[in-house]
Amino acid sequence: MHFLSSEFPQSSPEDALFHIIPMPMEQTVSYGAGTALGPQAILDASYQLEAYDGTSYPGELGIYTSEAIDCSGDDESCFSNLEVACRSAYQTGKIPVTLGGEHSLSIAPVRALHATRQDFGVIQIDAHADLRDTYEGNPNSHACVMRRIHELGIPIFQIGIRNLCKEEINYRKQHHIGFLDAEAIYQNGIPITILPEDFPRNLYLTFDIDAFDASLMPATGTPEPGGLFWWQALDICRNIAQNRHIVGLDIVELAPKQELHSCSYTAAKLTYALMGISSAPPESAPLQLIEKRFVK
Repeated sequence: MHFLSSEFPQSSPEDALFHIIPMPMEQTVSYGAGTALGPQAILDASYQLEAYDGTSYPGELGIYTSEAIDCSGDDESCFSNLEVACRSAYQTGKIPVTLGGEHSLSIAPVRALHATRQDFGVIQIDAHADLRDTYEGNPNSHACVMRRIHELGIPIFQIGIRNLCKEEINYRKQHHIGFLDAEAIYQNGIPITILPEDFPRNLYLTFDIDAFDASLMPATGTPEPGGLFWWQALDICRNIAQNRHIVGLDIVELAPKQELHSCSYTAAKLTYALMGISSAPPESAPLQLIEKRFVK
């Protein structure tokens, strides 16, 4: 089944703006398991979506869903397989949308983009900072992915974080990493402008499903209280897209539960909403319509 098959036929890779790439990688999960099932659950749930995302019809720009990436090898071979698929999409001006799978996979589309262009930054929406050097002896762990990305010399900005270790706090301070943590959002609302003026104009967006509050998204490996809710998440993504371009994105860490199909549906709806935001002209993000929600 391809993404949103109920509304749009499968486009060819050449004609589709969006390349949906399932990546059922589950190598380093450290608490709840099940992320290998996430991509297919999102594809299945997407059948229930409407073509209209509330603002536009992003599917009309063409959706191509590839075969799932081979994740049978070691970490690096899995990353390499995904990197090849993403690089092909970038080189033809497409937007790769990777469906995870565990968060460690984000290094691959970022490396592919880095090989294609240098003028971009990475936005991480997540409950966890993922800035450890190693975790359980593995430098490729999901808990280390943002450290690996930052070490490539790529600017990062973190949103929604609410669980950090001492090492990560120190790394943030030492490297002056920008952030808007979940507690600050709770205390003060979402600021009118989130990103610094000098942050790159081209963005890669990685959205870990556990950024959502655990009451909304319990179907993830490490559900965290105190997180984002639906409209907050969309407001944040529209905010960062204002006067910028989202050139690639991933949605990771869904661990579907049979009795909680609402979580898979929410992940699919988020995927389509992010496709809409990434394909809108940068100046069209309707900040004037959502400013009232930005101040608590």
